[in-house]
Amino acid sequence: MELLSDLGSGFGIQKGFPRLDILLPVGISFYTFQALSYTVDVFRNDIEPTKHFGKYALFVSFFPQLVAGPIERTTNLLPQFNKNLRFDYQRFRNGILLVSWGFFKKVVIADRIAVLVDHIYNNPVEDDGFGSLIAMLSFSVQIYCDFSAYTDIAIGIAKIMGFDLKKNFDNPYLAKSITEFWRRWHISLSTWFRDYLYIPLGGNKKGKPRMLINLFIVFLISGLWHGASSTFIIWGGIHGLLIIVEKIYHKSQLRLYEELRWSIEKFSFKLYRVLVTFTIVTIAWVFFRAETFSGAIELLSNLEHLKIQNFFDNKIYEYGLGKQEITTLLISVPFLFVAEFLNTKLNFKSWLYQQNLVFRWIVYLFIVFFLLIFGYYSNEQANFIYFQF
Repeated sequence: MELLSDLGSGFGIQKGFPRLDILLPVGISFYTFQALSYTVDVFRNDIEPTKHFGKYALFVSFFPQLVAGPIERTTNLLPQFNKNLRFDYQRFRNGILLVSWGFFKKVVIADRIAVLVDHIYNNPVEDDGFGSLIAMLSFSVQIYCDFSAYTDIAIGIAKIMGFDLKKNFDNPYLAKSITEFWRRWHISLSTWFRDYLYIPLGGNKKGKPRMLINLFIVFLISGLWHGASSTFIIWGGIHGLLIIVEKIYHKSQLRLYEELRWSIEKFSFKLYRVLVTFTIVTIAWVFFRAETFSGAIELLSNLEHLKIQNFFDNKIYEYGLGKQEITTLLISVPFLFVAEFLNTKLNFKSWLYQQNLVFRWIVYLFIVFFLLIFGYYSNEQANFIYFQF
Protein backbone atom coordinates (compact mmCIF):
# COMPACT_ATOMS: atom_id res chain seq x y z
CA MET A 1 0.00 0.00 0.00
CA GLU A 2 2.85 2.38 0.84
CA LEU A 3 4.59 1.62 -2.46
CA LEU A 4 1.40 2.30 -4.40
CA SER A 5 0.87 5.56 -2.53
CA ASP A 6 4.42 6.70 -3.29
CA LEU A 7 4.02 5.70 -6.93
CA GLY A 8 0.70 7.56 -7.16
CA SER A 9 2.12 10.75 -5.66
CA GLY A 10 4.89 10.60 -8.27
CA PHE A 11 2.18 10.86 -10.96
CA GLY A 12 0.27 13.59 -9.15
CA ILE A 13 -2.34 11.31 -7.59
CA GLN A 14 -2.80 12.69 -4.09
CA LYS A 15 -5.30 10.13 -2.81
CA GLY A 16 -3.27 7.59 -0.93
CA PHE A 17 -4.03 3.95 -0.32
CA PRO A 18 -4.96 2.96 3.24
CA ARG A 19 -2.05 1.88 5.43
CA LEU A 20 -2.44 -1.62 6.81
CA ASP A 21 -0.94 -1.97 10.28
CA ILE A 22 -1.02 -5.74 10.65
CA LEU A 23 0.50 -7.44 13.67
CA LEU A 24 2.36 -10.54 12.51
CA PRO A 25 3.84 -13.32 14.65
CA VAL A 26 7.58 -13.11 15.32
CA GLY A 27 9.61 -15.11 12.78
CA ILE A 28 6.67 -15.83 10.47
CA SER A 29 8.91 -15.77 7.38
CA PHE A 30 11.21 -18.40 8.79
CA TYR A 31 8.77 -21.10 9.82
CA THR A 32 6.64 -20.42 6.73
CA PHE A 33 9.63 -21.28 4.57
CA GLN A 34 10.34 -24.31 6.73
CA ALA A 35 6.78 -25.58 6.38
CA LEU A 36 6.92 -24.92 2.64
CA SER A 37 10.07 -27.00 2.27
CA TYR A 38 8.26 -29.98 3.83
CA THR A 39 5.23 -29.50 1.57
CA VAL A 40 7.31 -29.19 -1.61
CA ASP A 41 9.59 -32.11 -0.70
CA VAL A 42 6.55 -34.35 -0.17
CA PHE A 43 4.99 -33.13 -3.42
CA ARG A 44 8.21 -33.93 -5.30
CA ASN A 45 8.42 -37.36 -3.65
CA ASP A 46 11.80 -36.40 -2.23
CA ILE A 47 10.66 -37.58 1.20
CA GLU A 48 7.93 -39.76 2.62
CA PRO A 49 5.27 -37.77 4.50
CA THR A 50 5.57 -38.28 8.22
CA LYS A 51 2.63 -40.05 9.85
CA HIS A 52 3.36 -38.53 13.26
CA PHE A 53 1.71 -35.11 13.54
CA GLY A 54 3.66 -34.30 16.71
CA LYS A 55 6.99 -34.72 14.90
CA TYR A 56 5.80 -32.58 12.00
CA ALA A 57 4.64 -29.88 14.44
CA LEU A 58 8.00 -30.08 16.21
CA PHE A 59 9.80 -29.68 12.89
CA VAL A 60 7.85 -26.52 12.04
CA SER A 61 8.08 -25.03 15.55
CA PHE A 62 11.47 -26.25 16.79
CA PHE A 63 12.13 -23.47 19.28
CA PRO A 64 15.91 -22.83 19.03
CA GLN A 65 15.72 -21.67 15.40
CA LEU A 66 12.01 -20.87 15.18
CA VAL A 67 12.14 -17.08 14.92
CA ALA A 68 15.36 -16.34 13.00
CA GLY A 69 16.70 -19.53 11.48
CA PRO A 70 18.67 -21.25 10.21
CA ILE A 71 15.84 -22.40 7.95
CA GLU A 72 15.97 -26.16 8.36
CA ARG A 73 15.25 -28.80 5.74
CA THR A 74 13.00 -31.76 6.28
CA THR A 75 15.72 -34.20 5.24
CA ASN A 76 18.10 -32.89 7.91
CA LEU A 77 16.00 -32.16 10.98
CA LEU A 78 12.91 -34.38 10.84
CA PRO A 79 14.79 -37.74 10.90
CA GLN A 80 16.67 -36.57 14.03
CA PHE A 81 13.41 -36.66 15.99
CA ASN A 82 13.48 -40.46 15.70
CA LYS A 83 16.77 -40.76 17.60
CA ASN A 84 16.98 -42.03 21.16
CA LEU A 85 18.75 -39.16 22.92
CA ARG A 86 20.87 -39.31 26.04
CA PHE A 87 22.95 -36.69 27.76
CA ASP A 88 26.28 -36.26 25.99
CA TYR A 89 28.91 -34.20 27.81
CA GLN A 90 30.88 -33.43 24.66
CA ARG A 91 27.80 -32.15 22.85
CA PHE A 92 26.84 -30.14 25.94
CA ARG A 93 30.32 -28.59 26.12
CA ASN A 94 30.39 -27.79 22.39
CA GLY A 95 26.93 -26.27 22.59
CA ILE A 96 27.74 -24.10 25.59
CA LEU A 97 30.88 -22.71 23.89
CA LEU A 98 28.91 -21.92 20.74
CA VAL A 99 26.15 -20.21 22.74
CA SER A 100 28.80 -18.19 24.62
CA TRP A 101 30.39 -17.10 21.36
CA GLY A 102 26.96 -16.04 20.14
CA PHE A 103 26.36 -14.00 23.28
CA PHE A 104 29.76 -12.34 22.84
CA LYS A 105 28.81 -11.22 19.34
CA LYS A 106 25.36 -10.06 20.47
CA VAL A 107 25.80 -8.35 23.84
CA VAL A 108 29.40 -7.19 23.59
CA ILE A 109 29.48 -6.03 19.95
CA ALA A 110 26.07 -5.89 18.21
CA ASP A 111 24.07 -4.24 21.01
CA ARG A 112 26.85 -1.77 21.73
CA ILE A 113 27.45 -0.79 18.11
CA ALA A 114 23.68 -0.53 17.55
CA VAL A 115 23.66 2.62 19.70
CA LEU A 116 26.10 4.27 17.31
CA VAL A 117 24.27 3.12 14.17
CA ASP A 118 20.82 4.14 15.46
CA HIS A 119 22.11 7.54 16.56
CA ILE A 120 23.43 8.41 13.09
CA TYR A 121 20.50 6.97 11.11
CA ASN A 122 17.89 8.56 13.42
CA ASN A 123 19.68 11.92 13.64
CA PRO A 124 21.21 12.50 10.21
CA VAL A 125 23.41 15.57 9.86
CA GLU A 126 23.79 17.14 6.42
CA ASP A 127 27.32 17.09 4.99
CA ASP A 128 28.53 14.74 7.77
CA GLY A 129 30.65 12.42 5.64
CA PHE A 130 32.50 10.99 8.62
CA GLY A 131 29.25 10.04 10.37
CA SER A 132 27.94 8.40 7.20
CA LEU A 133 31.10 6.34 6.83
CA ILE A 134 30.99 5.27 10.48
CA ALA A 135 27.31 4.32 10.15
CA MET A 136 27.95 2.24 7.03
CA LEU A 137 30.91 0.33 8.45
CA SER A 138 29.24 -0.09 11.83
CA PHE A 139 26.02 -1.51 10.42
CA SER A 140 27.97 -4.06 8.38
CA VAL A 141 29.49 -5.25 11.64
CA GLN A 142 26.24 -4.97 13.59
CA ILE A 143 24.05 -7.01 11.24
CA TYR A 144 26.65 -9.76 10.93
CA CYS A 145 27.26 -9.98 14.69
CA ASP A 146 23.56 -9.75 15.52
CA PHE A 147 22.30 -12.30 13.00
CA SER A 148 25.17 -14.77 13.26
CA ALA A 149 24.91 -14.51 17.06
CA TYR A 150 21.33 -15.77 16.95
CA THR A 151 22.42 -18.58 14.64
CA ASP A 152 25.26 -19.58 16.97
CA ILE A 153 22.94 -19.56 19.98
CA ALA A 154 20.28 -21.57 18.13
CA ILE A 155 22.75 -24.17 16.85
CA GLY A 156 24.38 -24.34 20.30
CA ILE A 157 21.09 -24.90 22.15
CA ALA A 158 20.03 -27.54 19.64
CA LYS A 159 23.42 -29.25 20.02
CA ILE A 160 22.99 -29.34 23.81
CA MET A 161 19.69 -31.15 23.31
CA GLY A 162 21.22 -33.58 20.83
CA PHE A 163 20.25 -32.09 17.47
CA ASP A 164 22.44 -30.78 14.64
CA LEU A 165 21.30 -27.70 12.74
CA LYS A 166 22.83 -26.55 9.49
CA LYS A 167 25.61 -23.97 9.30
CA ASN A 168 24.28 -20.53 8.36
CA PHE A 169 27.41 -18.34 8.10
CA ASP A 170 30.90 -19.00 6.81
CA ASN A 171 33.01 -15.83 7.22
CA PRO A 172 30.94 -13.90 4.63
CA TYR A 173 33.10 -10.79 4.76
CA LEU A 174 36.03 -12.83 3.45
CA ALA A 175 34.15 -13.43 0.19
CA LYS A 176 36.00 -12.43 -2.97
CA SER A 177 32.84 -11.77 -5.02
CA ILE A 178 29.13 -11.11 -4.50
CA THR A 179 28.38 -14.64 -5.70
CA GLU A 180 30.70 -16.05 -3.06
CA PHE A 181 29.24 -13.70 -0.44
CA TRP A 182 25.84 -15.34 -0.90
CA ARG A 183 27.40 -18.77 -0.53
CA ARG A 184 28.66 -17.64 2.88
CA TRP A 185 25.86 -15.34 4.13
CA HIS A 186 22.53 -16.69 5.44
CA ILE A 187 23.32 -19.99 3.75
CA SER A 188 20.00 -21.60 4.67
CA LEU A 189 18.02 -18.84 2.91
CA SER A 190 20.29 -18.80 -0.16
CA THR A 191 20.02 -22.56 -0.63
CA TRP A 192 16.25 -22.43 0.02
CA PHE A 193 15.78 -19.93 -2.81
CA ARG A 194 18.09 -21.98 -5.02
CA ASP A 195 16.21 -25.25 -4.51
CA TYR A 196 12.63 -23.98 -4.32
CA LEU A 197 12.65 -20.97 -6.65
CA TYR A 198 15.73 -20.71 -8.89
CA ILE A 199 15.78 -24.35 -10.04
CA PRO A 200 11.98 -24.57 -10.58
CA LEU A 201 12.21 -21.39 -12.68
CA GLY A 202 14.62 -23.29 -14.91
CA GLY A 203 17.93 -22.55 -13.23
CA ASN A 204 20.73 -22.50 -15.78
CA LYS A 205 19.25 -25.18 -18.06
CA LYS A 206 17.31 -22.86 -20.38
CA GLY A 207 20.11 -20.72 -21.71
CA LYS A 208 22.18 -17.91 -20.26
CA PRO A 209 19.61 -15.08 -20.74
CA ARG A 210 16.96 -17.07 -18.89
CA MET A 211 19.48 -17.95 -16.17
CA LEU A 212 20.26 -14.26 -15.60
CA ILE A 213 16.55 -13.39 -15.45
CA ASN A 214 16.00 -16.20 -12.93
CA LEU A 215 18.84 -14.91 -10.75
CA PHE A 216 17.41 -11.39 -10.78
CA ILE A 217 13.93 -12.67 -9.86
CA VAL A 218 15.39 -14.63 -6.94
CA PHE A 219 17.16 -11.59 -5.51
CA LEU A 220 14.17 -9.29 -5.96
CA ILE A 221 12.04 -11.80 -4.05
CA SER A 222 14.80 -12.14 -1.46
CA GLY A 223 14.56 -8.39 -0.92
CA LEU A 224 10.76 -8.57 -0.73
CA TRP A 225 11.03 -11.44 1.77
CA HIS A 226 12.79 -9.06 4.15
CA GLY A 227 9.99 -6.51 3.92
CA ALA A 228 7.42 -4.91 1.62
CA SER A 229 9.47 -1.75 1.29
CA SER A 230 11.19 -0.11 -1.65
CA THR A 231 14.51 -0.10 0.26
CA PHE A 232 14.53 -3.88 0.67
CA ILE A 233 13.58 -4.43 -2.97
CA ILE A 234 16.35 -2.04 -4.08
CA TRP A 235 18.80 -3.89 -1.82
CA GLY A 236 17.83 -7.21 -3.38
CA GLY A 237 17.95 -5.68 -6.87
CA ILE A 238 21.47 -4.34 -6.29
CA HIS A 239 22.74 -7.79 -5.37
CA GLY A 240 20.87 -9.35 -8.28
CA LEU A 241 22.38 -6.91 -10.79
CA LEU A 242 25.88 -7.35 -9.38
CA ILE A 243 25.66 -11.14 -9.63
CA ILE A 244 24.40 -10.81 -13.24
CA VAL A 245 27.42 -8.61 -14.02
CA GLU A 246 29.72 -11.19 -12.43
CA LYS A 247 28.15 -13.99 -14.48
CA ILE A 248 28.47 -12.04 -17.73
CA TYR A 249 31.97 -10.71 -17.22
CA HIS A 250 33.42 -13.51 -15.14
CA LYS A 251 36.37 -14.30 -17.42
CA SER A 252 37.11 -10.70 -18.39
CA GLN A 253 36.75 -9.72 -14.73
CA LEU A 254 39.42 -12.22 -13.78
CA ARG A 255 41.69 -10.86 -16.52
CA LEU A 256 41.11 -7.34 -15.18
CA TYR A 257 41.97 -8.47 -11.68
CA GLU A 258 45.13 -10.08 -13.01
CA GLU A 259 46.13 -6.83 -14.72
CA LEU A 260 45.50 -4.84 -11.55
CA ARG A 261 47.20 -7.42 -9.41
CA TRP A 262 50.69 -6.15 -10.12
CA SER A 263 49.78 -2.52 -9.41
CA ILE A 264 48.77 -3.31 -5.84
CA GLU A 265 52.00 -3.72 -3.98
CA LYS A 266 50.79 -3.59 -0.36
CA PHE A 267 47.94 -6.06 -0.66
CA SER A 268 47.66 -9.51 -2.07
CA PHE A 269 45.38 -10.25 -4.99
CA LYS A 270 42.86 -12.05 -2.80
CA LEU A 271 42.79 -9.31 -0.18
CA TYR A 272 42.09 -6.74 -2.88
CA ARG A 273 39.05 -8.70 -4.06
CA VAL A 274 37.85 -9.16 -0.47
CA LEU A 275 38.06 -5.40 0.15
CA VAL A 276 36.20 -4.59 -3.08
CA THR A 277 33.44 -7.08 -2.25
CA PHE A 278 33.13 -5.84 1.34
CA THR A 279 32.88 -2.23 0.11
CA ILE A 280 30.08 -3.12 -2.32
CA VAL A 281 28.19 -5.13 0.31
CA THR A 282 28.55 -2.28 2.82
CA ILE A 283 27.11 0.26 0.36
CA ALA A 284 24.17 -2.07 -0.37
CA TRP A 285 23.51 -2.45 3.38
CA VAL A 286 22.65 1.28 3.47
CA PHE A 287 19.41 0.57 1.58
CA PHE A 288 18.72 -2.39 3.88
CA ARG A 289 19.06 -0.24 7.02
CA ALA A 290 17.59 3.08 5.88
CA GLU A 291 13.90 3.70 6.55
CA THR A 292 13.40 5.39 3.18
CA PHE A 293 15.07 5.52 -0.22
CA SER A 294 15.73 9.25 0.17
CA GLY A 295 17.36 8.61 3.55
CA ALA A 296 19.72 6.08 1.98
CA ILE A 297 20.65 8.47 -0.84
CA GLU A 298 21.23 11.31 1.64
CA LEU A 299 23.58 9.20 3.72
CA LEU A 300 25.54 8.06 0.66
CA SER A 301 25.73 11.59 -0.76
CA ASN A 302 27.24 12.80 2.51
CA LEU A 303 30.36 10.77 1.73
CA GLU A 304 31.57 13.45 -0.68
CA HIS A 305 32.00 15.71 2.37
CA LEU A 306 34.25 13.23 4.16
CA LYS A 307 37.15 15.01 5.85
CA ILE A 308 40.32 13.21 6.87
CA GLN A 309 40.85 15.34 9.98
CA ASN A 310 37.63 13.99 11.48
CA PHE A 311 39.44 10.71 12.03
CA PHE A 312 41.73 12.45 14.51
CA ASP A 313 39.57 15.08 16.27
CA ASN A 314 37.49 12.68 18.44
CA LYS A 315 34.36 13.34 16.37
CA ILE A 316 33.41 9.69 16.82
CA TYR A 317 32.39 10.44 20.43
CA GLU A 318 29.51 12.57 19.12
CA TYR A 319 27.52 9.55 18.03
CA GLY A 320 26.13 8.25 21.31
CA LEU A 321 28.98 6.11 22.69
CA GLY A 322 31.54 7.11 25.28
CA LYS A 323 35.26 6.51 25.22
CA GLN A 324 35.06 3.23 27.15
CA GLU A 325 32.42 1.82 24.81
CA ILE A 326 34.36 2.85 21.69
CA THR A 327 37.52 1.31 23.14
CA THR A 328 35.67 -1.94 23.83
CA LEU A 329 34.50 -2.05 20.20
CA LEU A 330 37.95 -1.23 18.83
CA ILE A 331 39.29 -4.26 20.71
CA SER A 332 36.35 -6.67 20.32
CA VAL A 333 35.62 -6.25 16.60
CA PRO A 334 39.16 -7.01 15.33
CA PHE A 335 39.38 -9.85 17.85
CA LEU A 336 36.12 -11.32 16.51
CA PHE A 337 37.16 -11.37 12.87
CA VAL A 338 40.70 -12.56 13.56
CA ALA A 339 39.38 -15.33 15.82
CA GLU A 340 36.82 -16.50 13.27
CA PHE A 341 39.41 -16.46 10.51
CA LEU A 342 41.94 -18.41 12.57
CA ASN A 343 39.26 -20.89 13.62
CA THR A 344 38.87 -21.86 9.96
CA LYS A 345 42.57 -22.71 9.89
CA LEU A 346 42.99 -24.00 13.44
CA ASN A 347 40.13 -25.67 15.30
CA PHE A 348 40.14 -23.77 18.60
CA LYS A 349 37.72 -26.12 20.35
CA SER A 350 39.79 -29.20 19.55
CA TRP A 351 42.90 -27.45 20.82
CA LEU A 352 41.13 -26.33 24.00
CA TYR A 353 39.78 -29.80 24.77
CA GLN A 354 43.31 -31.19 24.60
CA GLN A 355 44.48 -28.94 27.44
CA ASN A 356 44.40 -29.99 31.08
CA LEU A 357 41.29 -29.59 33.23
CA VAL A 358 42.50 -26.55 35.19
CA PHE A 359 43.39 -24.57 32.08
CA ARG A 360 40.07 -25.40 30.42
CA TRP A 361 38.06 -24.20 33.41
CA ILE A 362 40.08 -21.01 33.62
CA VAL A 363 39.09 -20.33 30.01
CA TYR A 364 35.43 -21.17 30.70
CA LEU A 365 35.28 -18.87 33.72
CA PHE A 366 37.05 -16.11 31.84
CA ILE A 367 34.39 -16.30 29.11
CA VAL A 368 31.58 -16.08 31.67
CA PHE A 369 33.08 -13.11 33.55
CA PHE A 370 33.95 -11.34 30.30
CA LEU A 371 30.33 -11.57 29.13
CA LEU A 372 29.05 -10.37 32.51
CA ILE A 373 31.43 -7.43 32.66
CA PHE A 374 31.34 -6.23 29.05
CA GLY A 375 27.82 -7.28 28.09
CA TYR A 376 25.98 -4.11 27.16
CA TYR A 377 22.77 -3.37 29.05
CA SER A 378 20.55 -0.44 28.10
CA ASN A 379 17.11 0.73 29.18
CA GLU A 380 15.62 -0.46 25.92
CA GLN A 381 15.18 -4.12 25.04
CA ALA A 382 17.69 -5.08 22.36
CA ASN A 383 15.94 -7.57 20.10
CA PHE A 384 17.69 -9.43 17.34
CA ILE A 385 17.50 -7.56 14.02
CA TYR A 386 16.01 -10.52 12.17
CA PHE A 387 13.08 -10.81 14.60
CA GLN A 388 11.33 -8.28 12.34
CA PHE A 389 11.46 -10.70 9.42
